[in-house]
Amino acid sequence: MKTSPDRYTRRITALLGALTLLAAACAPPAPAPPPPPKVVVAHPLDREVAEWDEYTARFEATDYVEVRARVSGYLEKVHFTDGATVEAGTLLFTIDPRPYEAVRRRAEGDLAVAKARLDLARKRLERADSLVSRNAISREEADTRAAEARQAEAAVLASQAALDAAKLDVEFTQVRAPIAGRVGRKLVTEGNLVNGGSGTQGTLLTTVVSLDPMYVYFDADERAFLKYQRLAQLGERPGWRDTRIPVEIALADEESFPHQGYVDFVDNQLDAGTGTMIFRAVVANPYRQFTPGLFARLRLPGRGRYRALLIPDEAVVTDQARKLVYVVDDQGVAQGRPVALGSVFEGMRIVREGLRPSDRVVVSGVQRVKPGERVQLEEKILTVAKGAPAAAASPAAFVEDAQP
Repeated sequence: MKTSPDRYTRRITALLGALTLLAAACAPPAPAPPPPPKVVVAHPLDREVAEWDEYTARFEATDYVEVRARVSGYLEKVHFTDGATVEAGTLLFTIDPRPYEAVRRRAEGDLAVAKARLDLARKRLERADSLVSRNAISREEADTRAAEARQAEAAVLASQAALDAAKLDVEFTQVRAPIAGRVGRKLVTEGNLVNGGSGTQGTLLTTVVSLDPMYVYFDADERAFLKYQRLAQLGERPGWRDTRIPVEIALADEESFPHQGYVDFVDNQLDAGTGTMIFRAVVANPYRQFTPGLFARLRLPGRGRYRALLIPDEAVVTDQARKLVYVVDDQGVAQGRPVALGSVFEGMRIVREGLRPSDRVVVSGVQRVKPGERVQLEEKILTVAKGAPAAAASPAAFVEDAQP
């Protein structure tokens, strides 16, 4: 018996369908979709903040003196150890005083001779006055004796001046520290001839720098200076000329800003070459940890205190030129939100615009978030990180603490 083609085709199709069903029954089940990513969310911190502007600063001594010889002679003795701390008036060098002591003794003798001549001239003048009244001598003779007395008086004054100069030279043979501070190394050793003179003519012997307080210089650009001026005009911060602006200072090996000072000087014009204004702060140095020439980080309030929202820096995502944070809505869906950021305050980033205190911001796991997708939430409460710089105190407190 022959089978028709249609019937054969139907049997083949039925067999293939049965095989397909059998394969489907034996195949493993399709994997379940992955669960939503787990992220940590928190509400932004609502705090009163004070923004700080940070600069690179340089320490300088409030007083710096080049110690030079004021009289010439052989250096007899050095009385200090290189780098020692000295008080004002401390003896540093002795120049051989013997030639100047001899000149002083001669000046004392000249003064004694001048005084004796003055005494004799005055006595002769007294006798002349008595004799001229009785016409015993001529008026010309009396005038001559009066002139001799005046010449003797002038000679005494000249001799006294010469003695004073000789005493000064003897005093200058002992070179003393003009200010209190740290002395440098000796630039001339004993036995060498030093030249005295005024200005830079005298031989440079050493230098002395003051230690407490210290100046801290920094340069602010034109935009920052104009910002400070406008904030002062709006009453959001004190003006430079009205009060001392507090500053905080950190050395190169310090994370926070533990040292307080205040701005005491702002230059009267901008540098046309650099477009910057020179500022100077004063900081106390009781423990001598600051040295002239050191570089430091310095910050001062950028504006007055105001309320702002704070989030961790890790919550911020960069999308080309925009800054975004992920905000989770009531359905658990994450959406990107553009924000305007400020500076760092107490280890947290200030958000100027784009967030509300009620928003739930993704603060951990942002790399696993895709906009428009659901996420698993873990709530946490934001706190200031341990070791973060402390909030700014009032300007008055900084000024009081930093008084030299």
